[in-house]
Amino acid sequence: MAATPPFGREAIEAILPHRDPFLLIDEVLELVPGARVVARKTVTDEDCAGHFPGNPIMPGVKMVEALAQCGAVAVLSQPENEGRLVLFAGIDDVRFKRIVRPGDVLDLVCDVEAVRGPVGKGKVKASVNGELAVRGLLTFAVGD
Repeated sequence: MAATPPFGREAIEAILPHRDPFLLIDEVLELVPGARVVARKTVTDEDCAGHFPGNPIMPGVKMVEALAQCGAVAVLSQPENEGRLVLFAGIDDVRFKRIVRPGDVLDLVCDVEAVRGPVGKGKVKASVNGELAVRGLLTFAVGD
């Protein structure tokens, strides 16, 4: 079983195989294994590098990946999934609602809604200061 929240990058790295520069969550605030994760990501200049020079904006794909990593924490924190991989199987109904910049703190939520065998769906959303930044439905597959 995973560490008891709140916990930081060291404990996250014990659950997820992701590493810098692609580990996109800094802290897990709430964890219900197999069901729900609430996490946080402080957006840095590096997260926005090249997107766009002089006007840094966190790419939407990175926000979606951060949300997927929250779902992966939920799934991989279950003892039966320890050491496995969680891969994207689908990205649906994603909507971007605000620009996210360096210094913003993304509050990330993933609620696992349905799991059938190795495939599941998670309803996700990210916000900054309570303002919705992105939401969607992610489909995942658990593999070796």
